[in-house]
Amino acid sequence: MLAVLVVSVLSVQSQDVVKWTFTSKKIADKTYELHLTASIQSPWKIYAQKTPEGGPLPTKITFAKNPIITLFGTAKELGKLNKAHEEVFGVDVLYYKDKVDFVQVVKLKSSVKTSISGSVEFMACNEEQCLPPSEAPFKIALN
Repeated sequence: MLAVLVVSVLSVQSQDVVKWTFTSKKIADKTYELHLTASIQSPWKIYAQKTPEGGPLPTKITFAKNPIITLFGTAKELGKLNKAHEEVFGVDVLYYKDKVDFVQVVKLKSSVKTSISGSVEFMACNEEQCLPPSEAPFKIALN
């Protein structure tokens, strides 16, 4: 029972140390940039979408299927990418502090109002501990 309580408390903390905002920006006819922006409280960090084998949980973006939306490639990471060797994992890791903006380009198959939903799975760590992985659901309007 105590273990469940500790995990619940830590899970809440990860939402406190990383705040997410989700927006869209029209960049061309029926084409949008989705911005999934993490504001990360110091001294915490979250990891890039690609991490080496044996490393921490990478940030993973999942989009729900929408038949009128096409995704172009994977989300780009805009922010100051840091690289460091972390003894706890035994590998070099790629991570972001302060802020990172994950940008995904999408195109609508027809000119209609719709939205795209999904979630971002991430893990926040500092120099002393890692919080359990957390998930931030989103729904972004495309108008």
